[in-house]
Amino acid sequence: MMIGFLIPLSIAMGLAGLAAFVWALRHGQFNDPQGDACRILIPQPPQQSPLKGEPDVRLVDDADHTDPRRRL
Repeated sequence: MMIGFLIPLSIAMGLAGLAAFVWALRHGQFNDPQGDACRILIPQPPQQSPLKGEPDVRLVDDADHTDPRRRL
């Protein structure tokens, strides 16, 4: 019947998950969990907004934002 493929499929998915976990262990994904937990609590300096008339540095590379009339 159709249910016959579910058991091999679930075994294959379990093996894929186990392989991903072993890969993560070998590549150091779990080396410093305490450091990661503390790093998120360190405050970052606030980003300053651009002054009036100055282009925003995030938009400088985007050609559409250099001249608003260009898109018309």
